[in-house]
Order: sequence, then C-alpha cells, then structure tokens
Amino acid sequence: MEILGKTSIDFISKRFISYAVSAALILLGCVALLQISRGAANLGIDFAGGTSVQVKFVKPVNLADVRQALSKNGIKDSDPQQFADGHSVMIRLKRGSGEVAGTSQLVEAALRKEFGDQAFTVEASTEIGPAIGKELQQKALIAIAVSLAGIVAYIAWRFEFRFGVAATIATFHDVLAALGFMYLLDKEITLLVVTGLLTLAGYSLSDTVVIFDRIRENLRLRRRESLGDVINASINQVLARTFMTSFTTMLATLALLLIGGEVLHDFALVLCLGIVVGSYSSWFVASPIIYDWRNWAEARRKARR
Repeated sequence: MEILGKTSIDFISKRFISYAVSAALILLGCVALLQISRGAANLGIDFAGGTSVQVKFVKPVNLADVRQALSKNGIKDSDPQQFADGHSVMIRLKRGSGEVAGTSQLVEAALRKEFGDQAFTVEASTEIGPAIGKELQQKALIAIAVSLAGIVAYIAWRFEFRFGVAATIATFHDVLAALGFMYLLDKEITLLVVTGLLTLAGYSLSDTVVIFDRIRENLRLRRRESLGDVINASINQVLARTFMTSFTTMLATLALLLIGGEVLHDFALVLCLGIVVGSYSSWFVASPIIYDWRNWAEARRKARR
C-alpha cells in the first residue's frame, strides 16, 4: 500500500521562496536567543532561579483554590499547574534575583494552613538560585553548540565538507525555528525544552542523511543529467519514506502532547514543531544549499581557466 505515490516536485526551482521563509524563521530564532540571553524571555526556574514544589492532595483539588490559598498567605507570583489525575499540583515561583532559600517551606506552610495537615503530602521540592540558573543557561548553549559541531564532523566524514555544512545549517535552522515558535507562544524555556531541541537536532539530521545518501548515489549513476534534475529526483525518490517516518513520529509525539500530562507538554510541543520544520528543511533547505554551492564552485573553477 502506498500513501504517497510517485512524485515529481521541483524542489530546486522553489529554493528562493524557501530561503526567504527560512531566513524569517532563523531571524525569529535569533530574537528568541537574544531575549533568553537577556533574561527577557519566559524562562523557567531552571534558568531564572526559583522554587518548585510538587504536592499530592488526598482528594481532587480545584486549582483556583490552591492559587487563592497561596495568594492569601502572601505568595502572589505562584504558577500552580495540575496533573491529569486531579490530585497532584506543581507550584512554581520564579525568582530572577535575590534569596530563594526557604520559599518551599513558606509554600508548604501556606497550604497546610488553608487545607489542613492531612490534606496533602509534599512529593518533591526544588530550589534553584539565580547563579545556578545562569550556569545552566551557559551549559545548555554549550550542549547545543557541541552537538552541532559533532554533526558537521560526522557528515563531513561520511560525505564531504559541503554536505556537512549544509546539514548543519539545516539543523541549526530547525533548532532556531522551534525555539522561535516557543518564544512566540510565550512558553517557558526549561531544561526539558532544551532536551527537546537536542532531540530535534538528531531527528532532523536522520532525515537529511537519507536524502544525502540518495543524492550521492544518483550523482554517480546519473552523470549526464543536470545537478538540479539529480537532486530533484533524489528527493522525490525518498519523499514517501521521509514523509511516512515524520508522520508516524508525529502520531507518537501528538499522543505525548495530548495525554502525556503537564510535565511532558512543552517537550512534546517542541518535537511537534521540530518534526514539521525538520521535514521542510530536509527537502527545501539542505539539498538546495548543496545545489547552489556546487554550481558556485563549478563557476569559480571555470573562471580560473
């Protein structure tokens, strides 16, 4: 059974449109990155510093009651989030600066005062100072940079240097685009979001490698055809495979997004955005870069004669 039949899409002729779209996505990602570095984005307590307390109530609790109980006791900047079971609540308080030690005890005391000692149990409590948050920001950026450097080295070794650069540009494009959309949606940037971005980098690369493999094979077998025809044919030959891989992965990711609960929601959202952008970049960004680079190199070689 074929979901997608034989296609003959001219990807190369549409490259300038895709370049314009990609430039906008990269610009959005750069703005998000700048805002994160300035601390102006919606940073989670992992990066901004703060307190996280997870409590489990004996009976299902109304989230508005939890928020009111905290506000009544002077804790006005809380961000309580309820889990799917209705019993567990995650309470987060961001602190960009200043002392955070002891905040979890204040939260616990406020809940016990309003709901009673036996109404809930504290399952987890985390306090992160702003200095540690800043260090985590730096380590997250280093982790992304190292992963991209590894991608360049791997693709350059497996194919050739220009393939490695094209794959890295496409991967960098995907990560920035996903980050930009998260910023645009005002989602919290947490360590789990960074984990999703790193997962996306690896997933996007696998799609690109499949296409590059076919391009390399066809460059040897179809020497008489133009470079554009070879690249178009290569993408179309594996289009059904890459589409179905993305589609089935998207189904699993949507399951996490819709029923995975509050904790996994942003991680799954990053992957959903990344799968769409990653498929687009494999077809419309990475391969056209190879086309333009090879043509430029060939024109330069002829000019030297």
